[in-house]
Amino acid sequence: MNRRSRRALLFCPGTERRKIEKAAGLDVDSVILDLEDAAALSRKEEARAVTVAALDEVDFGASERVVRVNPVGSGLEEDDLRALADARRPPDAVMLPKAEAADQVAWLADRLAEIERARDLDDGSTRILALVETARGVVRLGELAAAHARVDALVFGAEDLCGDIGATRTAAGDEVRWAKQSLVLHAAAERRQAIDTPYVALADVDGLIRDTRAGLELGYTGRLAIHPRQVEPIVSVFTPTSEEIAAAERLVRAHDEHQAAGRGVFELDGKMVDMPMIRAAERVLTRARNAGLR
Repeated sequence: MNRRSRRALLFCPGTERRKIEKAAGLDVDSVILDLEDAAALSRKEEARAVTVAALDEVDFGASERVVRVNPVGSGLEEDDLRALADARRPPDAVMLPKAEAADQVAWLADRLAEIERARDLDDGSTRILALVETARGVVRLGELAAAHARVDALVFGAEDLCGDIGATRTAAGDEVRWAKQSLVLHAAAERRQAIDTPYVALADVDGLIRDTRAGLELGYTGRLAIHPRQVEPIVSVFTPTSEEIAAAERLVRAHDEHQAAGRGVFELDGKMVDMPMIRAAERVLTRARNAGLR
């Protein structure tokens, strides 16, 4: 799995330089400059110009610079990629919305390769985040996860999916539960990250934390944020606590000692420990390392 930490990925309208600059100063894992939903059809050219200027001029610090382009087949995607090719500092990753087939990912990968060659960048340095938010995308999750080596993550879009299938969006989320769990499974099968859908109730911080923790328990590694105030709660959920890190280190250390002594399953603190528990502990330590923690 890619080692870049993507706990919180914050959307910014591609038309709003001030909001982009504010997001760049938040030290969030990823900032998404949006050329799709956040830019009205009449402002697409403006969004491209503002986004390219921000890529070239704004200091994003350690934050990943992501651009969400328009969907393949929209008639806008070619212009989006031509604009990105003009950037002196192309984005670190491109988010592909309405991802539904491997050939769409391949098309994007080819365009990114052209940009890299023109800018003398390392081949494959620009990553792809595939946003799955349609019925066709959900039933082709395996194809999308394995579509290209550039794909770092599958991203879940519950709101658009509900619109596509005619479901009613509820707080409980039963209408998207199967799709949400399926995305995690297919992402894990190809060692991709799984990024959760935005939480749209901006004022409900407690609900955001509960829902994000439920996503973590399913296997999600990060979450989309649609407002700066959501970043800290999301990051706190996806960052292991010092107690969790210490417990995981102790468990892995005990496992290594028993393996060296020729013992497999062992007892620790009154519990039998086997490999699934060790792998869970190793995932905690991986999350900690990716977050820059010891």
